[in-house]
Amino acid sequence: MGIFTVCLLSVKCSAVRFNDTSVSLLQEFTFTKEVAIIYDPKGSALDSIVAHLFSQDLEKITGIKLKVTSDYSTDCDAVFIGNIHSSLFNKLIPHNSIDITSISGKWEQYIIKAVSTPENNRKTLIIAGSDDRGTAFGVFEISRLLGVSPWHWWADVPVNPNDQPVVTNLPIISEGPTVKYRGIFINDEDWGLQPWAAKTFDPGTGDIGTKTYEKVFELLLRLKANLIWPAMHPSTKAFFYYPGNVAMAKEYQIVIGSSHAEPMLRNNVDEWDKSKRGAFNYLTNRKGVQEYWEERIKDSGDLHGIYTLGMRGIHDSGMEGVSEAEAVEVLQSVIDDQRNILGKYHKIVEDVPQAFTAYKEVLDVYDQGLIVPDDVILVWPDDNYGYIKRLANRAEQSRKGGSGVYYHTSYWGRPHDYLWLNTTHPSLIRYEMIKAYERGSRALWVLNVGDIKPHEYSIQLFLDMAYSADAFMESKSTKVHFTGWHHSIFGSIQGQKFSDAMWEYYKLAFERKPEFMGWSQTEPTRPVQNTGYNHMGRGDEAQKRLNAYEVIEHMVSGLKIPENLFPAYYQLIYYPIRAASLINKKFIYRDKAFLASETNKLAALNYKEKSHQAYHDIVEETRYFNQELLDGKWENMMDMAPRKLPVFEDPDIEIDQAENRVGNQFSIRPEVSYGSNQSETLPKYNSWIKSKYFIDIVHSHKDTSGTFYWKASTSHDWIKLSDNKGNLYEDENFHKRIWVDVDWEHIDTAGSFHQGQIIIETPLKSYTVTVLAENRPGLPPDAKHVENDQVVVIYAENYSNISGSNEQHWERVEDFGHSGTVMESGPIKMTSSVSETVEENSPTLSYDFYTFNEADQADVIINALPTHPLTDQYKLRIGISVDNSPIQIIDFKTQGRSEEWKQNVLSNKSSKSISIGKMAPGKHTLKIHMIDPGVLLDFIYIDMGGLNEGGSVLEETMIGKTF
Repeated sequence: MGIFTVCLLSVKCSAVRFNDTSVSLLQEFTFTKEVAIIYDPKGSALDSIVAHLFSQDLEKITGIKLKVTSDYSTDCDAVFIGNIHSSLFNKLIPHNSIDITSISGKWEQYIIKAVSTPENNRKTLIIAGSDDRGTAFGVFEISRLLGVSPWHWWADVPVNPNDQPVVTNLPIISEGPTVKYRGIFINDEDWGLQPWAAKTFDPGTGDIGTKTYEKVFELLLRLKANLIWPAMHPSTKAFFYYPGNVAMAKEYQIVIGSSHAEPMLRNNVDEWDKSKRGAFNYLTNRKGVQEYWEERIKDSGDLHGIYTLGMRGIHDSGMEGVSEAEAVEVLQSVIDDQRNILGKYHKIVEDVPQAFTAYKEVLDVYDQGLIVPDDVILVWPDDNYGYIKRLANRAEQSRKGGSGVYYHTSYWGRPHDYLWLNTTHPSLIRYEMIKAYERGSRALWVLNVGDIKPHEYSIQLFLDMAYSADAFMESKSTKVHFTGWHHSIFGSIQGQKFSDAMWEYYKLAFERKPEFMGWSQTEPTRPVQNTGYNHMGRGDEAQKRLNAYEVIEHMVSGLKIPENLFPAYYQLIYYPIRAASLINKKFIYRDKAFLASETNKLAALNYKEKSHQAYHDIVEETRYFNQELLDGKWENMMDMAPRKLPVFEDPDIEIDQAENRVGNQFSIRPEVSYGSNQSETLPKYNSWIKSKYFIDIVHSHKDTSGTFYWKASTSHDWIKLSDNKGNLYEDENFHKRIWVDVDWEHIDTAGSFHQGQIIIETPLKSYTVTVLAENRPGLPPDAKHVENDQVVVIYAENYSNISGSNEQHWERVEDFGHSGTVMESGPIKMTSSVSETVEENSPTLSYDFYTFNEADQADVIINALPTHPLTDQYKLRIGISVDNSPIQIIDFKTQGRSEEWKQNVLSNKSSKSISIGKMAPGKHTLKIHMIDPGVLLDFIYIDMGGLNEGGSVLEETMIGKTF
């Protein structure tokens, strides 16, 4: 596409000029139908582009097409758009009349002022940029303020009509962006953006081409971003293959970069022809590789670009033909040669933007002594799952080129892909990126967004932080931003409901992503397994998870959504919640089918059917997204099974159709106590914790000739049942769950131990379930945490005492982690060295807790978020002591892509334990001492022999808690 053609609506001519005495500043500007949008005919192509896009935005609001012209001799109210050095402003505005020079020489800033001329009552809105992108940002800021979302095209967010929209609170003078280069990486596009572009949006090109990139570039400018790493998978032709792509990038002034695997802006997957060029091997084909790079450098001299230095394999792999011992020397030669080639076409190579991304094995090579030129941006990657591998140490922070971050909210690879839904928790994104900002990574931020959709919110958050990080320094800012975004699209009432539901959606996915629900892995691909959720313990945590999803499904379903809002609602709210809920149902019902197959054939078959139905519902919702929504605008964009991995398949559930071995009879299944197998005793009740436990009553199979009545009675009135009789024939699956509670007002002896029974009578047999209740003695008023059935659960934020200083301390990070708030050892900016042991007066968290039973063996299990050491000078150590015992040191640091790391990122949890031997009843104090900065403590278990496995964090055993 070229420059937009000028709108040829009639324009009356009467030269407008402001002078010192005739100008007054206004605090607002009204867009009437007579307003003209004027840009400099001698300005950049981008001025014309944004002028016409702005006119289209206003037409969406007012229904009227405003005139757009480069003729500035008009007597209409007008909007002037241009660079502050534009002739538009030089001719019309004397420099001492309206100051727009305060942003001169700045990077991507803008100034917006409204003025009037009393003699003819003409009003003018001036949008002036320090450079061309600054101008574009100013124009799109006005669009945003008037209600045009950056996502109005990409997520079909509607615009509220207004005959005369008004922009207020003028003037506006922007700050410079926090991060110089800010953008996205389109990656793993094979199952979304590429087939959609090729088959739906631009079938003429049959690929992600110029038409698609134009929409991408517009989105970036509306989000105040400036950088793209183009799509580069085998399914897509290289960005430079289509000349229009490069021309479009120049017009939109988007900076073109490339990924860690694409040095010198070359897409090796598409552009390196082995049959003609030979091996992509720097040792055996050095001249061929150099010529390949030089071709691109020679052709891209006038492009806004950032050249990636270094070398990996053709795609996402290590260098070909290079041993580990040779890697540093070879890569050093590569970088030196790349710089020499750049020097042939640029007088000062240090002024050419360049980046070196220390991704995967390249980070190891860098740490072994590779020298990266001081002017090059050093880009730190995350571990592909949202945790940054490391950041700049004190010496690296002083580099001229600075540093940046390459971050993922979408990934293909081990231990498992997550290419379907957008589920990276906003608080994790904020924490890691603000951590990077505080440690000086401000030169470049790029986000791997997969297909762009469905990553709309993550992109918005990431780029808003990149533009203005200071607004996100407080951890609570994440939720404020999250809520505000939903309000801006859906209004305050529905927006709040959707925000609450989506926050829970991210919380559930933080515990386990939808793509990880098969408990399978890739590289190599492995079959699905039973989930890690406990069905017969922890209050049936598997069912709790299903219930949590059903709650948020209910919150966003059955609502009266305005027709114009429905497409945005479906894409941004309904589909992700519904799809995530369904894949959880698919696997948890699969579990239940297998578990029930021995004792309740009818239930097993019913659960099998529910699991299959969940799969087919995903198919149907995805079909609707692609084919019916907006008459197929997004057809081929949403793939419910990227790479066709086992986790996405219709589950294979084999249930033996023969008669159950237990025969035609009832069975009783009490909830399992922590650490025990199935028994006829419920977990122990504790007067300090208001807990309930369940008993399942089931019949082996449907038999209409049989009798299915049951009744239950108790030996004591303090045992309370949710139901005391019933007919299983009337219950789904011939299954009834009754809940058992204790009425403590009927147990009047403090410090006593009580035992009772529940007798369940059926036509075939009577069953007895034992109930144990401990009415514990009084505790001090400040007591918080107590043992419950041989386990103490403490959330890290609920400490008894805390110590520290400005130099080193523990700090709360809100709305984060499995427990809801984590404790961070800091400060993150810390550059001083640390001791190998716990120093005297080190920052300490103290936790008092009370136990009631003697334990021969007790363990303390510390659960942290699986972050990585801040820099190469730190680890992730803390010291632990109980009751002033000798301090034991643990380190959460993991090695490479070890099995420990894999389990950590699949669960967003890192667990370390220490043994403390025997533990007597009474008060105890756990102390956690800081050693390294960057540890994020989440929750703590004191296991006295009662801890059993599960997939979620246990409820905190805090006095007065109900669960």
